Amino acid sequence: MDHAYLEQAFDDQELFEDKTWRISPEPFRLSQRQADEIEKIGTACLAFYGALENLYLKSRQGKNLLRNRRLEARWVADYLERGKPTELVEHATDKELKGQLPRVIRPDLLWTDDGFVLTEMDSVPGGIGLTAYLNQLYSEGFAETLIGSNTSIRDAFYQALKAGCPDKHNPFIAIVVSEEAATYRPEMDWLAEQYQREGHRVFVFHPEDLMPLGESMCVDIDGNPQEVDLIYRFWELFDLPNVSVAPFLLKMRREHLIKVTPPMRTFQEEKLNLALFHHHLLEDYWKEALPKKDYKLLKKIIPQSWIVDPVDLPPGAVLDGPPVGGKAINRWEQLAEASQKERNLILKLSGFHEEAWGARSVVLGSDCSREEWEESVKQAVEIASESLYILQEYRKPSRLRHPVYNDSGEIYEMQGRVRLCPYYFVTDEEFAQAKLTGILATFCPADKKIIHGMKDAALIPCHVPSESDQAAD
Repeated sequence: MDHAYLEQAFDDQELFEDKTWRISPEPFRLSQRQADEIEKIGTACLAFYGALENLYLKSRQGKNLLRNRRLEARWVADYLERGKPTELVEHATDKELKGQLPRVIRPDLLWTDDGFVLTEMDSVPGGIGLTAYLNQLYSEGFAETLIGSNTSIRDAFYQALKAGCPDKHNPFIAIVVSEEAATYRPEMDWLAEQYQREGHRVFVFHPEDLMPLGESMCVDIDGNPQEVDLIYRFWELFDLPNVSVAPFLLKMRREHLIKVTPPMRTFQEEKLNLALFHHHLLEDYWKEALPKKDYKLLKKIIPQSWIVDPVDLPPGAVLDGPPVGGKAINRWEQLAEASQKERNLILKLSGFHEEAWGARSVVLGSDCSREEWEESVKQAVEIASESLYILQEYRKPSRLRHPVYNDSGEIYEMQGRVRLCPYYFVTDEEFAQAKLTGILATFCPADKKIIHGMKDAALIPCHVPSESDQAAD
């Protein structure tokens, strides 16, 4: 793809507010085997969300988790409800919301020498519009090989939203973007414009634009109140206090007066869910609750993770956590004494906190000083009564090469590491299938240990070249 063409396209259409990135002449290349595995990962993630809901609801009710023997885990609900407002907990566990899962699923996959590693699962992801726009741009030269066509992401996102209003032929859909998430508003504006051109009633609003009127939630359209059929919630639930109509949304959703997706269920936004998957006391539950192929795949790609929960233990007891000095620990503070090799761990907030999204709270122990690591561990312990951190094994992404334009518009082979963000959309009413419609690659310089959107990274779609093209290379 020509540099001038791509540069002009991004000048003409802002996708992220005040964000820039490097441009590449071609999509990021995947093998057919990798693409097939990523498709299977979407199926496994949807199954995981369903099993997680069952685990949470049964744990808080003190119900048995297994078919043939007794297993209760009230502590699971304690973890998932820690620091959450009572009204949100009550809302999330309302029986009318049972079975309501995220309709957009986006895991973060690192490409390592041992295959893909799933580090997070996002139910309120940014990048939907950006990835759709990139697929549209690159379809000019790579239409036959792109993962997702130039319209598939747009179409799938709309169908996922419309599935929340099965009784409406052309529902009025409000994509509501909070101030905290304003970076992503331009891409949502672009998506809404595409839908409006196709005759769909999809518009982007700020939370302050919502108006409760009687039994309806309305917005102003050309001076007239318009009733909203469905809200696409583009804000994390920790941000709910800054959404002035939140009390009305909770009440209206409870009384079936408004539909909101993703559902306002805090347990679906916790990174500690991946630590629950690896918890030794829950191993038999996950084996029973998940299809065998999904369990096996998730076991392979989710790195070992632990919940940093400081508790007083008897002298002979040890924590479920990584060793320090080759020995088990009985206090999380002992992590501060770990060697640099033993600190090959990621420490990050689990959720429901303003620092829990993006890479804000992420610390790589082996990439910081002992003093910085000790301070991070101290912070995790001190705030655990309100907000939990998790520890995760760090698996180093592979060193790869991909063509990128420099500032002068010349192509060079950049060495870097990649994070893949596949977008799966659930377009049926029963939450039966997650459909892969596009993948966003974030290709960062090789010296960056933590991969995230940054000005030195290239943001590009993914494709699978034909067998003949791969053989030629």
